Amino acid sequence: MNSQSPIGLFDSGLGGLSIWKELHALLPNEQTIYLADNKNAPYGEKSKDEIISFSIKNTEYLITKGCKIIVVACNTATTNAIKILRENYDVPFIGIEPAIKPAALQSKTHKIGVLATKGTLSSELFISTSNQFRDSKDFVEVVGTGLVQLIEEGRINETEELLRNYLAPMIKADVDNIVLGCSHYPFLIPIIKKIIPEHINIIDSGIAVAKQTKNILEQNGLLLAQPKITENYFYTNANLLLLTQFLTQNEVKTNKVFFEEF
Repeated sequence: MNSQSPIGLFDSGLGGLSIWKELHALLPNEQTIYLADNKNAPYGEKSKDEIISFSIKNTEYLITKGCKIIVVACNTATTNAIKILRENYDVPFIGIEPAIKPAALQSKTHKIGVLATKGTLSSELFISTSNQFRDSKDFVEVVGTGLVQLIEEGRINETEELLRNYLAPMIKADVDNIVLGCSHYPFLIPIIKKIIPEHINIIDSGIAVAKQTKNILEQNGLLLAQPKITENYFYTNANLLLLTQFLTQNEVKTNKVFFEEF
């Protein structure tokens, strides 16, 4: 493992590509390997043991590919499994969790909306993080049932009715920040903006994750020192055509896409 080795990312499916885009924008010369576990998506409705099992499998696959750092580009996998991954594998891990702290610090109405999966909202990490602010802030937590499935099936335009239902209690409660607690949800931001008042701020973790990845690479002497021509590899274990179409629609141009069992 050295600076020439790739950065690995995994998610239950396509959502982590929102993290990949921010990472690639910040570190365009780094080679990446993205793992989409579409076969088992969504993780948010799985048990904790299943999520841990999937996360271990994904991690070991990326380690066999020689990855120098692994980004757990999935809120549910981070909040349920990253502690175990860090305890068992000798590679740096970057997690993604709902951006509760920045939302709490920015909020003027002291009311914060959180749109996330059931697996994230019920996790120990989310509960402990949000509990730090519950004395001074009210949280309106909503499970985004069905959203991940629609995104995974390439039916983003069909999410508006669900989003209106999920966002309604947040708007009614006068939240001024909405935290997107699933890496799939940033792809819904254009639709969300149509529904919520202009003064409500939408917070996702993509840029922060990219910056933290860069910081950890620097600290470990693993940041690529010299620019080079790199290729980015994307793997799926379910639907190669959908992944290819999704990459094209989101203007991810420098890629090699593969179907592989893992």
